[in-house]
Amino acid sequence: MDNKEDNYLMLSGLQHFQFCRRQWALIHIEQQWEENVKTIEGKHLHEKADQPFIREKRGQKLIVRAMPVQSHKLRLNGICDVVEFVQDADGVKLNGIDGLYRAYPVEYKRGKPKKGDEDVLQLVAQAICLEEMLLCSVDKGYFFYNEIKRRVEIPITNDLRNTVIKMSQEMHHYYDKRYTPKVKTGQHCKSCSLQHICLPNLMSKRSVKSYIERKLEE
Repeated sequence: MDNKEDNYLMLSGLQHFQFCRRQWALIHIEQQWEENVKTIEGKHLHEKADQPFIREKRGQKLIVRAMPVQSHKLRLNGICDVVEFVQDADGVKLNGIDGLYRAYPVEYKRGKPKKGDEDVLQLVAQAICLEEMLLCSVDKGYFFYNEIKRRVEIPITNDLRNTVIKMSQEMHHYYDKRYTPKVKTGQHCKSCSLQHICLPNLMSKRSVKSYIERKLEE
């Protein structure tokens, strides 16, 4: 397997990929993006968590913010909002830190728990990265949802791990072929930050190419 990091994809793309394959391709292959209220609010929330290299010790808990992670198995890399290391006799040794610790990824989200799995799969991928990097087992992670002001515990199951592995393989397949899927319209299109770029209503009738060509002729 080619483990060169320049062939790795963004871990955060799993969330886009699960939400909509086309949205993921527009962002990660075609490099298109459009801000909306949700993405701006989400960025503001992440800025509070993302304070690189800051470590905070609270009793038997070590809190690390904006921790870079990667997985050679998934060929993904990214940044965990927060990783909480909790002292535990069944944990692992951390460099320069006394005692043994277990790792738990914590993601900060602007809204409330979603009906779909897009957030969960991103968290599971972070857990896989931590397991690979620290040679440990991560059995759960957490979300802190800004709208409900509380954290939610997420079990990291083998079924979820297998789903993430299959999705990462599919992402790399699309990326290597520079393939952007056709649109599949639905309710999710209304909340998509790329709806004006994707042109979902037009795409259901004709291609973006034909639309642009017609506009140029007008």
